Amino acid sequence: MNEAYIVSAARTAGGRRKGALAGWHPVELAAEVLNATLDRTGIDPAAIEDVIMGCVSQVGEQSFHVGRHAVLASRLPETVPAVTIDRQCGSSQQAIQFAAQAVMSGTQDVVLAAGVESMTRVPMFTATRLPAEAGMGTPFADRIRERFGVAEFSQFTGAQMMADKYGFDRDALDRFALESHRRAVAAIDSGAFEDEIVPVAITDAQGNEQLHIHDEGVRRDASLEAIGSVKTLQDGGVVTAANSSQICDGSAAVLVVSEAALKAHGLTPLARIVNLTVTAGDPIIMLDEPIRATRRALDRAGLTIDDIDLYEVNEAFASVNLAWLKETGADPARLNINGGAIALGHPLGASGAKLMATLVHGLRKRGKRYGLQTMCEGGGIANVTIVEAL
Repeated sequence: MNEAYIVSAARTAGGRRKGALAGWHPVELAAEVLNATLDRTGIDPAAIEDVIMGCVSQVGEQSFHVGRHAVLASRLPETVPAVTIDRQCGSSQQAIQFAAQAVMSGTQDVVLAAGVESMTRVPMFTATRLPAEAGMGTPFADRIRERFGVAEFSQFTGAQMMADKYGFDRDALDRFALESHRRAVAAIDSGAFEDEIVPVAITDAQGNEQLHIHDEGVRRDASLEAIGSVKTLQDGGVVTAANSSQICDGSAAVLVVSEAALKAHGLTPLARIVNLTVTAGDPIIMLDEPIRATRRALDRAGLTIDDIDLYEVNEAFASVNLAWLKETGADPARLNINGGAIALGHPLGASGAKLMATLVHGLRKRGKRYGLQTMCEGGGIANVTIVEAL
């Protein structure tokens, strides 16, 4: 089997809801990271054999094949094909895995995996809310309702179930959230994100043009008292907006190539892809599948959790990460060392590629070897990708 290498991993800095990136059409925001990939690698745009674009809310400005439209809005030639995929929050992580599978199989040599989500311009749940309001029904068919005994699947219910199942109280979740902000502030101040962020032109409230280069959701004034004052999502629950991921606008892209392409195009590998795993489980609790997926990925790679130098586990909810740490025995000091989605934001379809950019550059900056990325996904699915920095 061929090896698959990452030669570029880049992302925009996150934008808060109705914030810095609100003026960007998602197609053009996605095109920015595609163009940045060309700039960073110097590869001939015509050498890109496919673009795999992750996007969750494929409606409105993100409908009608956002991946193809991103290609047409970029400097890539119109001869470059694209496909848009939805594996919920893991969409662009799956895009990376599909790209790697194409390279490993020998089917293709140069594949660009990416993701985009403008949660400002295409709010979460728009794809189900608008059809329901128009009398077109919901995606939860009768057979699903009968089989699982629920009217619908809810990530918010799942997050509370995670806290209950694994024994975490409000204080534990809030302290984890505070640490996410503290780590993100330290990362920004130390320049930890500089190599991965693609500057995007914006106009501020005063009409001045500037570059958006810092994740907008990070709170420098975060405190346990402020986080603890936020109302819970459920009466008697422990999950709040403050210990959950932030709504976010953003895009990210990862270029995956074969060894032959490295030589043919004079590319420098940043990392080698070691393992690709995806599993699925209980769609009701939904969010604890990364635990099982991590165990399977490590077993298939012949590694232990202690062999992994850095972990990027998406902070959809603090209860997810705390449960993952508890059940895998992972070192908290290696988890989301630059903060996570609670502070930096979770731009749904872009988060998989976003986390990979942070993971690859984080490993290289620290001279570390192995990194593991995983996230919970709607429907009880989880992806795990293990990479080796080069």
